[in-house]
Amino acid sequence: MKGFSYMIVTDSCANLPDALFAEYGIRVIPLVYIVDGRERLSYSKDSETNLKQYYDLMRKKVPMSTSCVSRENCEAAFTEILDAGKDVLYIGFSSALSATYDVASKVLEELKPRYPERKLIAVDSLSACLGQGMLVVEAAKRRAAGDGVEAAAEWARGNRLKAAHFFTVDTLAYLYKGGRLKKSAYLLATALNIKPVMRVNDTGHLEAIGKALGRKLSLNALAKHIAEGIEISGNDALYIGHGDCIGDVEYLIGKIRERVSVKDPIVNYVDLVIGVHSGPGTVAAFCFADKR
Repeated sequence: MKGFSYMIVTDSCANLPDALFAEYGIRVIPLVYIVDGRERLSYSKDSETNLKQYYDLMRKKVPMSTSCVSRENCEAAFTEILDAGKDVLYIGFSSALSATYDVASKVLEELKPRYPERKLIAVDSLSACLGQGMLVVEAAKRRAAGDGVEAAAEWARGNRLKAAHFFTVDTLAYLYKGGRLKKSAYLLATALNIKPVMRVNDTGHLEAIGKALGRKLSLNALAKHIAEGIEISGNDALYIGHGDCIGDVEYLIGKIRERVSVKDPIVNYVDLVIGVHSGPGTVAAFCFADKR
């Protein structure tokens, strides 16, 4: 926590690799996933190496579920920072997809009377996965450049709807199980091998924006949307999350680069708290655009 007057805090749904959390000095509060009745933290030092084995368990139909962030973990993280004399900027998982932001922001509100000299700010990212992670990294870059906590928070609020999210899944079974798809649509799409093309919209909800016949065409659609966003924005940052399908990620990167020049992308597994609801084979791509 040395060197800055405030700490940037996020939750594990930001899905950034461990090295980026460390490089930018970002504090992470873990959510919880439950595997065969046993609770596990979604962010820990061995989280990245273990994710493949949990996706394999998913394929074997081992029961899994998730839970939002706990009040206890939020309070422990925030009070440690505040007791060290730092302000707090929390940028959290979309409130439209989880109770996590509501829990964390309420804990901050409750702590304000105990720390009247500190600034405690919460920003709903209206984002998920590495879309949330992009915002957190950019806020950390602004902190390093000298922005105060209020300026960094204002930037995050003003630019969160420029964090474009596009994704597809290999099977609709997990979206159906989570209540995000009607049974009739699930059965028809499965029978016809239809793959959805989806995004996170301006309210932070998941939204279908197209469909493709087969996997390759769905990945091509992601490439088209991402390339258009990058080209318009002029920002060549590219982030990609996946549900244990690195070959499809490499195909997607190639298709994006056929259209537009981009930096080497940040690639990471989709965290299990999200992956339980999207399934193995999920591919999600993120960039900054002029709008979602």
